[in-house]
Amino acid sequence: MQFLCKEFQDGNPRVRSLVTETRIHLVPSLNPDGYELAREAGSELGNWALGHWTEEGYDLFENFPDLASVLWAAEDRKLVPHKFLNHHIPIPEHYLAEDAAVAVETRAVMAWMDKNPFVLGANLQGGEKLVSYPFDTARPVSETPAAALHPPDEYEDENPELQETPDHAIFRWLAISYASAHLTMSETFRGGCHTQDMTNAMGIVQGAKWHPRAGSMNDFSYLHTNCLELSIYLGCDKFPHESELQQEWENNKESLLTFMEQVHRGIKGLVTDQQGEPIANATIIVGGINHNIRTASGGDYWRILNPGEYRVSARAEGYNPSVKTCSVLYDIGATQCNFVLARSNWKRIREIMAMNGNRPIRRIVPGRPMTPRERLRLRMRL
Repeated sequence: MQFLCKEFQDGNPRVRSLVTETRIHLVPSLNPDGYELAREAGSELGNWALGHWTEEGYDLFENFPDLASVLWAAEDRKLVPHKFLNHHIPIPEHYLAEDAAVAVETRAVMAWMDKNPFVLGANLQGGEKLVSYPFDTARPVSETPAAALHPPDEYEDENPELQETPDHAIFRWLAISYASAHLTMSETFRGGCHTQDMTNAMGIVQGAKWHPRAGSMNDFSYLHTNCLELSIYLGCDKFPHESELQQEWENNKESLLTFMEQVHRGIKGLVTDQQGEPIANATIIVGGINHNIRTASGGDYWRILNPGEYRVSARAEGYNPSVKTCSVLYDIGATQCNFVLARSNWKRIREIMAMNGNRPIRRIVPGRPMTPRERLRLRMRL
């Protein structure tokens, strides 16, 4: 925060561009109770568990609703996407109850996510030196479609429970953008902090492959909002000494700037009606990626994508869909891709069908006399 403010005032063109063109939200601590406890003990007395949980005993990172399992259960029942959407999955009602085992910090963050149309996010942690991306939840083997294709004795070394997100390619790019700009995260000789290196010397790993857990903040953010969120583990030492902090900042400074700049990669635009009025909650569908997003209250949207050509469509209740081709370039700077939707007469058609009991309306053939039943139906419709 100090760096952004000082460099902005000093006229740093990169920082000025980032601050003026990006809404940046910074949270100094998600778990202030645990942080205070760890800080008072100091780095010498601190252990791995100290400061990890809140005062009420919650591990905040695993305290969010497990929406991935809900989605996979709906997929197994063939409900997606016609009866169950692949995006903006609602929070289960039992989770919102007052007596639910949910931390006040978790409730605050969920409300914060619903209030702001976040696009890209990162939660900063310690104890390892890598970038972790969704899914963090491991899909049970029996629910994995690929599991049925292989006999049990033909499993390869790969984890059969690993389930990639539809945005796996862009998640990997976002993770690499941080790890590769870090001064030491992708060193080939380093290895893991405490166990074997799960990142193959790249500094990135899918969460379910490294540390499977349900109800993570990353999975919730991906399935409940438009936001792509990753976990960034800044270093092996959870409690670095004050004398080491300056070097830690230098290690991460370029990575933090590069990562924030990635929010301007992909497509963005407005969805409006023919009168120019914005359409909120319109669905943006990118061909080949089975995960949709929605427009914000002002009809605006942002979709982070890798370079390439995409078939993009916009849909909204009561409007005819619109489809166009949008190209994403290699340079930073999202491609403008606006949509104008025309009102549909499907609403009126559904009303007429409902009046007819949702049965097909027989066409009246000229010259053929109507039956008393047909005449009665026509009179009722008129």
